[in-house]
Amino acid sequence: MPTVSVGRDRLFQALGRTYTEEEFEDLCFKFGIELDDVTSEKAIIRKEKHLEDEEPSEDEEVIYKIEVPANRYDLLCLEGLAQALRIFNGLDPIPTYKVASISKESMLKMHVKSETAKIRPYVVCAVLRGVTFDEARYNSFIDLQDRLHQNICRRRTLVAIGTHDFDTIDGPFTYEALPSPEINFVPLKQTKNFRADELMEFYKSDLKLKKFLHIIENSPVFPVIYDRNRTVLSLPPIINGSHSAITVKTKNVFIECTATDLTKANIVLNTMVTMFSVFCERKFEVEPVEVIYPEGKSYICPDLSFYQMVVPLPYITSAIGVSLPAHEVARLLNKMQLHAKHSVSERSEASFTISVPPTRSDILHPCDVAEDVAIAYGYNEIPKISLPSLKPQSLNQFSDLIRAEIAMVGYTEVLTWILCSYKENFTMLNRKDDKSTAAINGNPRSADFEVVRTSLMPGILKTVGQNKDHPKPVKIFEVGDVVLLDETKDVGASNRRHLAALYCGATSGFELIHGLVDRIMEITGTPFVSPGDKTGYYIESSDEPEFLPGRQASIIYKGKRIGTFGIVHPQVLDNFDIPDPCSFVEINIESLL
Repeated sequence: MPTVSVGRDRLFQALGRTYTEEEFEDLCFKFGIELDDVTSEKAIIRKEKHLEDEEPSEDEEVIYKIEVPANRYDLLCLEGLAQALRIFNGLDPIPTYKVASISKESMLKMHVKSETAKIRPYVVCAVLRGVTFDEARYNSFIDLQDRLHQNICRRRTLVAIGTHDFDTIDGPFTYEALPSPEINFVPLKQTKNFRADELMEFYKSDLKLKKFLHIIENSPVFPVIYDRNRTVLSLPPIINGSHSAITVKTKNVFIECTATDLTKANIVLNTMVTMFSVFCERKFEVEPVEVIYPEGKSYICPDLSFYQMVVPLPYITSAIGVSLPAHEVARLLNKMQLHAKHSVSERSEASFTISVPPTRSDILHPCDVAEDVAIAYGYNEIPKISLPSLKPQSLNQFSDLIRAEIAMVGYTEVLTWILCSYKENFTMLNRKDDKSTAAINGNPRSADFEVVRTSLMPGILKTVGQNKDHPKPVKIFEVGDVVLLDETKDVGASNRRHLAALYCGATSGFELIHGLVDRIMEITGTPFVSPGDKTGYYIESSDEPEFLPGRQASIIYKGKRIGTFGIVHPQVLDNFDIPDPCSFVEINIESLL
């Protein structure tokens, strides 16, 4: 989850009171976020320089690092965090954001050219009028852009944000896509004029910007935004123009977001304007921009309207496991910035009409509303209950009993990957693929994950091979699933629960593995019988390639082979780089149920 760094004193000033560290931790927990670390900028620098022992000075600003949910974009800056906590504490009402009332004729316009469809087809815009910045607000404004770029914007691949001093540019604006040699401008923090193709080369040595060049550098056209005087505002998603750079003294801010995903572009624009419209001359008011596309369609952004969602009261109370009256649910939702209007349907079912503000783009489903009620109510206040319908499966209960018994014999449980390489599953075990047993991964991420294991043996041997220096003897086991092709199943394969155990030491330990087999059968109530008797189990010689010939046996239960044990073949041990002799057993324990 994202971590937001904010100055403690400035945050407490915004919250209207000071907190001890424990009190603020408790507030964060109640709201569903976490105080991850308490530090300072100088302490971070000292740590990077390995100077942790240096005494911190009293004038250092304390920095709170707060971990927030990845889908709560409104909490990525101090302004949104403080506003949400003040509403949660009942200090502020839910703000009403509005679009300034401007006629369509006098509204600022952004004209989109058809060529942009080849590279970055969408753009959304807005203007913040009469903004009052100070150093801290300005830095927070820039930091929010960076955090959005890293989060929902997916490192500018989906959305890129450009912010401009509106008083230095003239509308209407055009959003175009041109060959790189045709674009000339002075980029941000530079004094020299560059062509766009020259800029690509220039920024290949820039530690921050070089990671974004791949987004457009191989495109035949580059996206670019001009004002009426053909002044370049930005070359998205790389850099803004120097001409329209914002400063602490900027009063009117023009915000444009170019994108490949229009939905995310609108979320990003709404987040930017709602978080900082609080500093506008007309609080919470945003000036709209009309975006006009070449085919004639147009739309006005930003859209700051509330959208409605109907959620039944029984759904909420059953989801969180607490019976709450309607007025209490409405109060809890208001704490989470959600307007809730109670109503009763024709079927006499109580429900809420939830008005979701533009800051809460994470509310997509009634379960999100129920989650907010649970957070506001307090997870620690929800009583713990055991649901009678949730009973463990018999196979899992049986597996746990087997695990406990083998652990008491002195074996240590391991957990290995269910995916392995083709070589480990066959060649390294001296086995041949009969093409009718293993489920092969059609598009493996790496050679280590080519096959779904048909045996627990590769993982067990790999574990021993990578722990050769462990004191001997090594006694390990695993209870887990293997997968075998099965034409009777709709998915073409089926899971089997297996038990595998290995003894590795100076001697083979064959008699110990044999004893473990007898112990397993004893605790499962399976009697040892004569060969041919189908009332219990017996052993008979086998000829498996992974075991030493003449030193292996099959386990026969009710006339079917359910497992094999014996001394592991020296060639197999060599394949897994194991220098000591090993004995191994593997049993299909599902057959014993």
